[in-house]
Amino acid sequence: MALSDAVIGGTAAARRGMLIGSGRLASLPSLAEESCLAGRLDALRGRSVIIVVRDPFTLAVVLLELDGLARRMVLCTPDLPSEFLPRVVRSAGADVWLSDSSQSPPPGVGIDLAVEADPAPLPLRVPRSSSADDYRWNTEWVLLTSGTTGAPKLVAHTLASLTNAFSSDPDFAEGGGAPPVWSTFYDIRRYGGLQIYLRALYGGSLVLPSAGEAITEYLARAAAAGVTHISGTPSHWRKALMSGAAQLLSPAYVRLSGEIADQGILDALRAAFPRAMVAHAFASTEAGVGFEVRDGRAGFPECLVGRSEQGVELDVSRGTLRIRSPGNASAYLGDDAPPLKDAEGFVDLGDRLELRDGRYYFVGRSGGIINVGGLKVHPEEVEAVINSHPRVRMSLVRSRRNPIIGAIVTADVVLADGTGGEESAAEERIRQEILEVCRRMLAAHKVPAQISFVQALAMSASGKLVRANA
Repeated sequence: MALSDAVIGGTAAARRGMLIGSGRLASLPSLAEESCLAGRLDALRGRSVIIVVRDPFTLAVVLLELDGLARRMVLCTPDLPSEFLPRVVRSAGADVWLSDSSQSPPPGVGIDLAVEADPAPLPLRVPRSSSADDYRWNTEWVLLTSGTTGAPKLVAHTLASLTNAFSSDPDFAEGGGAPPVWSTFYDIRRYGGLQIYLRALYGGSLVLPSAGEAITEYLARAAAAGVTHISGTPSHWRKALMSGAAQLLSPAYVRLSGEIADQGILDALRAAFPRAMVAHAFASTEAGVGFEVRDGRAGFPECLVGRSEQGVELDVSRGTLRIRSPGNASAYLGDDAPPLKDAEGFVDLGDRLELRDGRYYFVGRSGGIINVGGLKVHPEEVEAVINSHPRVRMSLVRSRRNPIIGAIVTADVVLADGTGGEESAAEERIRQEILEVCRRMLAAHKVPAQISFVQALAMSASGKLVRANA
């Protein structure tokens, strides 16, 4: 069943679900007779469409319309460097360029049709049922990985794999009762945002951020819309808590994913939203959703290793987390694309784990290790300790070259009160307290040789801390 069939004609429509943008909204039932692609739907049938729609609200409507109609949809993120566009187009075999502006496709890549989406739904020129025949494509959804170096990988999903985490209940409504009003800091072109977009369509409403909207404005608008369920990365949430605008919300459910959720951010969110369920999920573009943890603790219970009711199998026998699941992507696209799965059908995420007292904890990525005189340091492990200090909001640990031992560990720290860089007596006390905690909880070679207080840390467009090895 195509997304539009399930949402426009299904029980989600009966709930009067809404897509809510800044100054624009659309009810799901109304989209049976309205479209951002009015009069152009048939021209897109069976085509491979590269989507460069910038506006999140317009994009939300377009994705709903194209599933089951297009053969393939490629969700290009706004931060994709222009030099990679020709490669993305070729790898996806794209033959339609879909935008919400007059932006043209790159020359010489073989695209023969450019279509411009309307910024808001308009009445269909003919009923939607008349513009569709009996055949529906099992549309391939292609997402781009969010690495900050090199060309992104093209990751192929289907609607079935994208909805596997909640497909056992297609009328998903978290906790029962009134349909939830979802919101997310993620861009819905990325896996984390797309999960929330689909959950909202199947069982509720969705408040969408606007491009370039300040976090305070977005949270105020989300609060006014009565948001009950909201998600983002730990870095998103740290930024939201520092803004002061998070106090406007009164959610029932708060979700973290995309980065390691350490105990510091979990405790901060529980204090900020005492009536909410605070959950952290492990998911990736390639592997899909692995699990969700709701007990308020960092890491995940050892009992999750194995097969769950949704057919998700976790394996840690090789020291990194591997996932085999119906939610896995099917492949990377492109002539030179590497295999997405290993010989056993698992996706290896490269996230290293440590088992302590019946619970697995993430200690960092295989490729992000700092080598201190031959001893390994995972930056995320040190950050979790630093972030446990009550005056710390977030931190970034990295290496600095050292002529004697190769590298030393350094840390940039953002304080919860937003101050930083003053070199005051108060900051020096906090610095010594952080070092004391690190010496108590970490091996000597992992303790930062230098701690600097800063007012902000760089975040990528995907909502993660920018790391030199990302």
